[in-house]
Amino acid sequence: MRPNKIKQMWRDGRCVTLGWLSIAHGMSAEAMARLGFDALCVDLQHGTAEMGDVLPMLQAISQTDTVPVVRVAWNEPAAIMKALDLGAYAIIVPLVNNAKEAAMAVAACRYPPVGMRSNGPVRAVQYGGADYVANANDEIVVMAMIETKEGIANLDAICATPGLDAVYIGPADLSFALGLPPRGDNPDPLHMATCDRIREAAHKAGIKCVMHCAGSDFAAGAVKRGFDMVMLTADLSCMIAGARAELKALKEKSAA
Repeated sequence: MRPNKIKQMWRDGRCVTLGWLSIAHGMSAEAMARLGFDALCVDLQHGTAEMGDVLPMLQAISQTDTVPVVRVAWNEPAAIMKALDLGAYAIIVPLVNNAKEAAMAVAACRYPPVGMRSNGPVRAVQYGGADYVANANDEIVVMAMIETKEGIANLDAICATPGLDAVYIGPADLSFALGLPPRGDNPDPLHMATCDRIREAAHKAGIKCVMHCAGSDFAAGAVKRGFDMVMLTADLSCMIAGARAELKALKEKSAA
């Protein structure tokens, strides 16, 4: 089976860079995949993609060695299994509140006898290799998002869930849970301390911790703080920022 680069990098003690796909199109997915991210996530929760968009986007990503990741919209086994069968090598599950929900997410990503995943990797076997079914349980990465009051309260139990590879911090919803306005790259001391607490709990349990960032400065700080993966930026936000900067520059130069 094709090895999972995320797991290889984690075994080597390296931090993984993750890019984000908010736009549902194969062209933008391919362009992002060619930039050098270690992994790239198709966002079914808040992005514009639906399940029907996942296949061509994963096909575009697979032209490179970038690891294909999918964030599902909900902790729902059928959607998780479908994304895996289409070729996702990592699954991010949002709004995980307790160990039972974390275990449900893990079970959907693992074939029996350790999980409940149904056998039918129609495209995954083409991408992963003929021995996909025999090795998928060891290669697929499962990440549970910690971003609610209940999730924070049950942090240690979630991190101790057998088969869970990582917890993923959703900073905006975590801000809601802490009584703060949602924002990316939140410098609030309470928010920072909570993120560090989540990271420490994950590492104590022997799993990894991911920080969702909005820019390179905050991401670099997260790497120094010991996070194992950083989501750096998204296709849509880069497009908006780039176009805005060029338009502003044109107006300033024209006025001069």
